[in-house]
Amino acid sequence: MTIQWFPGHMAKAKREVAEKLKLVDFVIELVDARAPLSSQNPMLHGILQEKPKMVVLMKKDLADPEITEKWIQHFKNRGVTSVAIEANRKQDVQKVIQKAKDLGKEKLDKLRAKGIRPRASRAMIIGIPNVGKSTLINRLANKKMATTGDKPGVTKKQQWIKVKKEFELLDTPGILWPKFEEEEVGYRLASIGTIKDQILPKEDVAAYVLDYLKAYYPAFLEERFGFEDFDDMMEAFEHIGRKRGCLESGGHVNFEKVSDIILQDLRDGKLGLISFERPE
Repeated sequence: MTIQWFPGHMAKAKREVAEKLKLVDFVIELVDARAPLSSQNPMLHGILQEKPKMVVLMKKDLADPEITEKWIQHFKNRGVTSVAIEANRKQDVQKVIQKAKDLGKEKLDKLRAKGIRPRASRAMIIGIPNVGKSTLINRLANKKMATTGDKPGVTKKQQWIKVKKEFELLDTPGILWPKFEEEEVGYRLASIGTIKDQILPKEDVAAYVLDYLKAYYPAFLEERFGFEDFDDMMEAFEHIGRKRGCLESGGHVNFEKVSDIILQDLRDGKLGLISFERPE
């Protein structure tokens, strides 16, 4: 199955990223800590060329901490600066600022060596929609600079933002690539709410989550829904629906409401700290 979704404003944003890249010293790419590879944009890798890059694993408070540590080591082994954060924690935001200063230092040192008065280092922040980019920008600037929302695609234009006196940040709209060749990537992103719920059948996404929990986090299934194994997906939905009161007239279970419960519990962290990808 190939999932295609490429709104017009995203095609324009891609062109603008390529045009503005020469204005910045390094790139900050935001990914979701629960799926760090699936939430990267392979289409941007060719555009970024040799620019220094820092990967920020967002929403670490929703991800499996042991797996997140493995991802940090994974990026380190590949020579990529990375940090996992919760955007509402001041100390985590400070880590981003410090690592950004370190990345920009090389360019500023070169300017000094040429006798040029160094300016503030400049960075471009990129990420797919709904990864938490606007929230992080507001924390970095320590005031509301970017529009936030719980739906993908809130930011629609670029803007320069000053981060204290440390560096200048070029915000860009979230960009998805034109299509997902791998079905698994689409389901991961749909599960964590990165792509809109209308793109994939909600019941299929919820079933994917239950299958994944059965394989990797059965104890979370038991704790939240009262079972840790199942042979039939319909029976699993029936069990959850009756336990959570998703009944229609005649006593039938409303599978759409069950799907909403599963996905919302996951995205709110009520199912537990879950990662959908492992470096190995």
